Amino acid sequence: MVVVAYDVGHDRRRAHVVKILERVGVRVNFSVFECMVTDRQYESLRQEILGCISLKEDTVVYYPICVNCYSQIVYQPAKKRSYQVVKVV
Repeated sequence: MVVVAYDVGHDRRRAHVVKILERVGVRVNFSVFECMVTDRQYESLRQEILGCISLKEDTVVYYPICVNCYSQIVYQPAKKRSYQVVKVV
């Protein structure tokens, strides 16, 4: 699980970032997505977004979250979870 937050100044670049994130995640706030991805998908996601933003004007922040921490996320008001947490033993 990774939470991705962005501040992209130009409408076209922002729309491109949103399209990328909508393929792999769920929007939980205007500029925040929760993405359940593998390590390979995470690296690919970062590279794809890096290719469409301005390094001088835009910011994208990735917050990796472990499964145990993810299971403790609190939403106010409460909302239905988009993912099922599966514990791997």
